[in-house]
Amino acid sequence: MSRNIKLTIAYDGTDFCGWQRQDNDRTVQEVIEKALEKMHGRAVSLTGSGRTDAGVHAAAQTANFYTDINNIEASRFVPALNSLLPHDVRILDSCEVNEDFHARFSAKMRLYKYQFLCRTPLPHENRYYLKLHRFPRLELLNAYGRLILGETDCSIFTGAGDNSKSKNRYIYRSYFYIEQGAPPGRLIFEICANAFLRNMVRSIAGTFLHYEEKETLPQTLNEIIQTKDRTLAGPTLPPHGLFLWKVDY
Repeated sequence: MSRNIKLTIAYDGTDFCGWQRQDNDRTVQEVIEKALEKMHGRAVSLTGSGRTDAGVHAAAQTANFYTDINNIEASRFVPALNSLLPHDVRILDSCEVNEDFHARFSAKMRLYKYQFLCRTPLPHENRYYLKLHRFPRLELLNAYGRLILGETDCSIFTGAGDNSKSKNRYIYRSYFYIEQGAPPGRLIFEICANAFLRNMVRSIAGTFLHYEEKETLPQTLNEIIQTKDRTLAGPTLPPHGLFLWKVDY
């Protein structure tokens, strides 16, 4: 009897070439599938909720696989897999789900957080925060964020090589805020949508910061977004400050 197992996964993306398995590069999917193969004595396919880019981290990526191992509780896949995985990938939770559950297609919302520093980084922050040379105006950034709420054509924010048939995405949340507590100077961009295009979060954040520095009016930026012209977008920011934070089903 086959069981469908859902995993919740955290990883430090620094030394990975993204989530999706590739022929000659180290990926998160690959190392977990290798651990599953050791447990099962055969190849096991793992399906993720989405493909994080090279260097992007995850606090709660989700994935599922089918197993014919029936003599252990589903929760025991946590210690079993963690004993076989490298230090930069951890399984946080494992549970049995319905046979038709699909980590990607069953997902309703995905939440990303992009972490910025508006001060000199502490040494351990360099891997997980992007340094800004100034403190941006939150009021203007959040006015930009409201422009893309709801059903939005995100063509202008789409990275090269994205082959999605539709560039429309439904964005539930898009705002910047100061992280509370010590140490100070941490700025967070939080964005939640039904799904994301390639490089979309990094492009949105880069575009907003680019036009905020130029003091562009929200109405003007809205007109730029409506052109769908990728050349008018701001820079696609580096991946190391970005986290896949949560996936809802």
